[in-house]
Amino acid sequence: MRRRLLALVCVSASLLTGCGVMSDSAAQRRTVTVWLMQHSASQDFLDRFTEEFEREHETLDLDIRIQEWTGIGEKVQQALRGKDTDGPDVIEVGNTQVSAYAESDGLLDLTLESMRDWGRDDWLPGLAEPGRWGSQQYGIPWYAANRVVVYRKDLFRAAGVTPPKTRDEWLEITERLDTGDTQGIYLAGQDWYTLAGFIWEEGGELATERDGVWRGALDSEAALRGMDFYRRLQRLGDGPVDADEEHPPQAGVFAEGRVAQIVAVPGLVRAIVQQNPGLEDKIGYFPVPGKEAGRPGAVFTGGSDLVVPAGTDVEDAAVEVVAALTGARWNTDLARTMNYVPNKADLAGSVAGEEGLEAMAVGAARGRATPATPRWSVVEADNPIKEYMTKVLTGADPGKEAERAARRITETLAFE
Repeated sequence: MRRRLLALVCVSASLLTGCGVMSDSAAQRRTVTVWLMQHSASQDFLDRFTEEFEREHETLDLDIRIQEWTGIGEKVQQALRGKDTDGPDVIEVGNTQVSAYAESDGLLDLTLESMRDWGRDDWLPGLAEPGRWGSQQYGIPWYAANRVVVYRKDLFRAAGVTPPKTRDEWLEITERLDTGDTQGIYLAGQDWYTLAGFIWEEGGELATERDGVWRGALDSEAALRGMDFYRRLQRLGDGPVDADEEHPPQAGVFAEGRVAQIVAVPGLVRAIVQQNPGLEDKIGYFPVPGKEAGRPGAVFTGGSDLVVPAGTDVEDAAVEVVAALTGARWNTDLARTMNYVPNKADLAGSVAGEEGLEAMAVGAARGRATPATPRWSVVEADNPIKEYMTKVLTGADPGKEAERAARRITETLAFE
């Protein structure tokens, strides 16, 4: 509509002045095309952001286009190769996807802006670290989500226990809760994202990099301690040892009413209450406990970063969009609107009063991401970690199985 109005203005002006050239302000208008993922932001948020951004940047128009996650990887790669003449200038990508796009030199290096203007050192590490490739910052943290412990307040009261402060306490209360028909915790045997947090809490890694070479690290003493804690916790319930948290969906299992705890993002509770409305006022949340009181446990942080294609012809304008969306004002607005964790720990107060979000924000301060190598997605596609977990939970030797899984990871990461 705006372009049509501008055309009418030019036609009217030409009748009066014979001008074939519009005013400077109209002639210099530019459009920034932004790709955002489906359900990442509400339409109301996008409308408010667009209206204010365009008011504050009088020569810029925003063209926000919503994308689906299915098939997005190839679509982004094609856009970065410049094969889409109407391609994006700003793209939302999963935080663990940045390295795959940066490797091909398709992204704009935003290190200077990150350090000088955007407070890079204050970003949540689970979003900031995977946004780097080498020493350069390509992905700018937008929002985060991570796992917390979702629990039944009434079952805790009946057992005379309260949310734990340490992992040892967590084991103790879960054992007390695991009685009769009630599972102390429902933890599927192949929930490897939860295992990753336990490994990081012990000081271990899924894989390590040295001189550009990656190798699996599940066989380290620290990683083995993380797996042992997982084994001890998982046995205090009836979670399947040979399936992940989606088979069957743990929301449905919890909704049946015989589970005291699960490890999940708070947003999963919506699905639980839809299936069992009677649980709505009985559900509480606490951060995944760490080894020490007052320090939450390490957790996997999911979420999104914003990137700018290196080939954009509106570079400065695209950077302005990224700065606005990831800055304190609109980032906290998005967190409140969509129940996310903001991109900086000191913005956590913006979600105060929401129990699930508060628990998530506390945990996000110790959030991590998967190894920052483009080939990690290949590891996940044929996930040896899941097989390793099942074998340990069914009695196999942890050390031998960890060595086997670590070797498979090393081979996958080294394959060209």
